[in-house]
Amino acid sequence: MDYVSALVPPVVMAVFFTGLIVTIVKTQGGANKAKEDAVVDAALARAESTRQTSRDTGA
Repeated sequence: MDYVSALVPPVVMAVFFTGLIVTIVKTQGGANKAKEDAVVDAALARAESTRQTSRDTGA
């Protein structure tokens, strides 16, 4: 019976990890994908413009 108690924690962790991966995959995309992409694009553009401004001013 020691082998059962040794195998239970990894099996439980594997089940929860699989559930986590399935949840992440299912929530990708959907109705909010365009809005989320726009937010990320705006943040990247802001960071790039800040980097360009600091490079142009010599700071």
